[in-house]
Amino acid sequence: MDLKIERINELYRKSQAEGLTEEEKAEQAALRKAYVEAFHNNMRGNLDRMKIQYPDGSIENVKDRYKPKNK
Repeated sequence: MDLKIERINELYRKSQAEGLTEEEKAEQAALRKAYVEAFHNNMRGNLDRMKIQYPDGSIENVKDRYKPKNK
């Protein structure tokens, strides 16, 4: 992932200095999309493992709070 972030930054700096070719723009968009997707998946994983403890001592999983309730 670090190499992807470095490449994203490199393309950004180049776009500010001299502009990007269409091929480079497509690469930049693909890299950004992959980065956002990885960030989202990481955040979802963190939230899925998180638990909330209430003052009464009960514990609830965060992921269970947002499951659709059957009516």
